[in-house]
Amino acid sequence: MSKKLQAIIFDLDGVITDTAEYHYLAWKQLGEDVGVPFTREFNEELKGVSRMDSLEKILALGNKQNDFSVEEKLTLAEKKNEHYVSLIQNISPNDILPKIEKLIADIKDKGLKLGLASVSKNALAVMTSLGLTDQFDVIVDAAKITNGKPDPEIFLTAASLLNVEPIACIGIEDAAAGVDSIKGAGMFAVGVGSEQTLAKADIVYPSTSELSLEAIIDAYNKA
Repeated sequence: MSKKLQAIIFDLDGVITDTAEYHYLAWKQLGEDVGVPFTREFNEELKGVSRMDSLEKILALGNKQNDFSVEEKLTLAEKKNEHYVSLIQNISPNDILPKIEKLIADIKDKGLKLGLASVSKNALAVMTSLGLTDQFDVIVDAAKITNGKPDPEIFLTAASLLNVEPIACIGIEDAAAGVDSIKGAGMFAVGVGSEQTLAKADIVYPSTSELSLEAIIDAYNKA
């Protein structure tokens, strides 16, 4: 089993583009609809978490987890998604986070494979709006997996579809649940954000503008 780096797998929200504000607004609207006050602070707990698990957390916050049937919960989740989809209609390549396009170009120049591992069911639509779909060899979203992050399934699925061993992959994430997913898959984890929040990552950068492929590969080779 070779550790020679073969692929880099990106999360989407908070790494390639920032749709967190749209998710926040959509969940806040749903919270208001069901009578659960929703704050930006609580929204941080939903980063990297699947839609249904996020809904359960919000309902539990208002002690309303037993107030809805499974069918009603599915309807609520779909209602949130419809609001979110309407909010992201205006996403364009201008919304790609700083230095990400350069990082992608550098990865391609190195001959490495590129994957996306996003629990968002709208990942393909967002990537299309960003104009990045053809840059990635594999896009894995919620439709292709059973278990969301922090379960490692999504990163393992991406590695499998890329036909590479997990140990030969680097994952890039901005959420603690995502880092747990990467590490659970046996990959090298790059965090983007707070060192405190992403303490389990192998290396952490405060923002995408600090990302350097050369430094990341160097850290990977030394690990």
